[in-house]
Amino acid sequence: MWRRRQPPPLPVPPPEMRDLIGGSGPERFDNPTGEPVYDYLPPEAYEAVFDFDFDFDFGCGRVARQLIQQQPRPQRYLGVDLHAGTVEWCRRELAPHAPGFEFEHHDIYNPGLNPEGEHRTLPLPAGDGAFTLFNAISVFTHSTQDQSEHYLREAARVLRPDGWLNASWFLFDKAQFPMMQPFQNALFINETDPSNAVIFDRAWVRETARDLGLVITQALPPSVRFHWHLVMRPDGIGTEVDLPEDTAPLGHRPPPLTPADAERIGR
Repeated sequence: MWRRRQPPPLPVPPPEMRDLIGGSGPERFDNPTGEPVYDYLPPEAYEAVFDFDFDFDFGCGRVARQLIQQQPRPQRYLGVDLHAGTVEWCRRELAPHAPGFEFEHHDIYNPGLNPEGEHRTLPLPAGDGAFTLFNAISVFTHSTQDQSEHYLREAARVLRPDGWLNASWFLFDKAQFPMMQPFQNALFINETDPSNAVIFDRAWVRETARDLGLVITQALPPSVRFHWHLVMRPDGIGTEVDLPEDTAPLGHRPPPLTPADAERIGR
């Protein structure tokens, strides 16, 4: 009896690469049910996905691998990461399994992940209005104020007029910090590598987004204090919502420590 040939299994990143995002097990990279990766976004958001990362939640293909298993999978996917080894692994191991999935290295400076980068920011490799979803998990939690302004602007540029921006943020209320100047809207935890973790004033995020033609349409309250997920849409498409009070419990979720020679992993 003739049997349909099963496709080869999707590779899972090796342990040393998974360790870069805190030692995640293979199950965190999987989507066995084929359900939408983010259940708070509608199916049409996934038609064309731009997946951007500053600090490994791109996760050597974590989101890409889940989207490849999603039914239906995106017609187009572009993953952009500042860690060259991550991009090389995804090109070699994931792209052959998914037509329309591409991966690009974003060559900006990061002391742990891309120390040879010469730029603080660069334009993103995408045309205007090209994507239905701009996914930025672990981007604005690891970028300084000027970088966040730049990449919010880039997100607004590459989104379609009816698109979605899905992003994680650390948020606080600057009114509780009287020593901050009006132009200072972010705090960081690591003077050697400010990208380790950055927290932003809630009002600044909303106002900066508005200035770029984006409004917050969903605010997923954190399970641990300060760590939010926000969905933004072009002004005029969605209804703007208020950010509720942060009543989440205090917790301890420090970012993973970057090992020596992290930029060489995967190369």
